[in-house]
Amino acid sequence: MKIAITGGKGGTGKSTIATALAVELGKRYNILLVDMDADCPNDHLILNINRKLIHNVEQRIPEVNLGKCIKCGACGTACKTNAIVSIKGSNPIFMPSQCNGCGACTIKCPVNAIGWNKKEIGYIYSGENYGVSLLSGELKVNESLSEMVVNNMKKAIEEKKKNYDFIICDTAAGTHCDVISALEDCDFVFAVTEPTPLGAHDLELILRLLNKLKIPTNIILNIADIGNKKIIEDISKKYKAKIIAELAYDKKILEAYSKGLPIKNQEINKLADYVAGMVPR
Repeated sequence: MKIAITGGKGGTGKSTIATALAVELGKRYNILLVDMDADCPNDHLILNINRKLIHNVEQRIPEVNLGKCIKCGACGTACKTNAIVSIKGSNPIFMPSQCNGCGACTIKCPVNAIGWNKKEIGYIYSGENYGVSLLSGELKVNESLSEMVVNNMKKAIEEKKKNYDFIICDTAAGTHCDVISALEDCDFVFAVTEPTPLGAHDLELILRLLNKLKIPTNIILNIADIGNKKIIEDISKKYKAKIIAELAYDKKILEAYSKGLPIKNQEINKLADYVAGMVPR
């Protein structure tokens, strides 16, 4: 079973809860935790895991054969990310960091002067601690296509999933492309939020997305005793997403986090029991 821990707002405790849930379930099941926040992975820090590189992630990029190029400027007009500066009568100038590999320039070129090359954009790591196996993706500095790293991790999951009872995917915050990619083939989702106006606003965004993706969802309310809980309860009723766990503010969680230790909390134990109950008998 593939379960995602997500949430519209950053800093609500998604990774803290994902790692704690993975460790608790790891006492009973084979667990694969996948850190799909390629822009800022931190599950390995929370669980004090020394990651090992599995492989690099590459993206295709165009390569211009200047010997064939007729300097018509067509490739530049086709590029919507402004990765090609092409003025009629001059050789095109290519900026790899801007390119998303869409291929429009290769289609537009009238003389087939544009082929393909590759560039490194990220890394996939593995590791293990506390009885939990970890896959972790990380985007290379100055690259922008984190969804490509996420998609690469999904391929790695497919290769490994037969060895695990549960796969827990810790997504990035927000509702953008890499979050959608991480969520789209999950069996169930827990949306983590906090009882603040911004937490409520971003929770509604992620619940709207999950409704469109048709993935069953429950809510985990973190620092539940701080702020206005009613605004989260109202959204819960609106989207028929049950608040399944409520974690109060606890300084011990902060201390464990800073030491690279999984948190221990009765609500996490209840959550693990709830997830375990999803396994078909």
